[in-house]
Amino acid sequence: MTEEIKKWTVMSLVAAAVILHNAAVAAEPQVPCLFIFGDSLIDPGNNNNLKTIARVNFRPYGVDFPLGPTGRFSNGKMVADVVAQLLGFEDLIPSYLKARGNQILKGVNYASAAAGIRPETGRNWGQRISFDEQLNNFKKTIAQLATILGGLGAVSNYLGKCIFLAGFGNNDYLNNYFQPLFYNTSKVYTVKQYTPLVIKRYSEQLKVLYTLGARKIALIGSSPFGCIPAELLVLSPDRSTCVKDENRASQMFSNQLRAKIDDFNANFHGAQFIFIDGYNPIMDVIKNAAAYGFKVKNRACCGVSSLICLPDESVCPNRSEYLFWDFAHPTEAACLLVGRRAYQSQKPTDAYPFDLRRLAQL
Repeated sequence: MTEEIKKWTVMSLVAAAVILHNAAVAAEPQVPCLFIFGDSLIDPGNNNNLKTIARVNFRPYGVDFPLGPTGRFSNGKMVADVVAQLLGFEDLIPSYLKARGNQILKGVNYASAAAGIRPETGRNWGQRISFDEQLNNFKKTIAQLATILGGLGAVSNYLGKCIFLAGFGNNDYLNNYFQPLFYNTSKVYTVKQYTPLVIKRYSEQLKVLYTLGARKIALIGSSPFGCIPAELLVLSPDRSTCVKDENRASQMFSNQLRAKIDDFNANFHGAQFIFIDGYNPIMDVIKNAAAYGFKVKNRACCGVSSLICLPDESVCPNRSEYLFWDFAHPTEAACLLVGRRAYQSQKPTDAYPFDLRRLAQL
């Protein structure tokens, strides 16, 4: 089984290199624009000017990123960056904080570290931009697009060709439900009661996104956050075994979100929703780390004494061998694997009903 994974990994890397090369030399991206909503896993630096602990616009973050520290919670590219490249965008999608003028024509990244579906989620970190607020920022972008394109009719037609990528859910558990000192949700609800409430609110927000013009919508499920170094350090008996309760919550959220895809497609006329698995690709690596080229899967590359890396803190030299960059976020190497499987499925469970490559072709 291990040899099969190694063979698949090599073939996947070769295929990905070809795809990235073709994307780089292509005259036009596969879709005119990509709009991104989410949390720290895809935040390009929108928290940089906020009063929050959840900002990382300093080294060693970005140590392997061409632009240096931008506010990305990674040593290099994030999943959204990988997806943008595979879709053929020559430049990365700009953050809402920095997007100006005609830059917004290729899309905007509104994601914010510590953000969640529920408005109170993440307040234990300080200021953040919730999904509701990200939607309000998108409305402002629409007004700017109307000026550039010559009216809301032209905007509607333009947005209908774009891909909208949303990744939420992790913080609604890690920085809400499983933080009883800051939130009462776990005292009021069981996980089975809480999860449908989160899904219901998310569905309402996605309806707003649809009414604003989104038609090609990809939803990333939650990750196995019971396996991140922060949780292993505190809750794992051997600092290696994933925390079952948290992973069950993540699976429950993702399973219920995936189950909503057919409803969304049936009830939102003219829209195409897809689900991107954020759980199993990471679990595949955890279960078969060596076959994927990872030697360390339970410790962070940096941030030994805190949840995030400290300014100018020393980092591991062999970052491509680490699954996690800091105590909660994957390395660029891990993001490359997840991003490639989101763009072009390697397993039937990677995307439903199909992957981002097919969504771009519609």
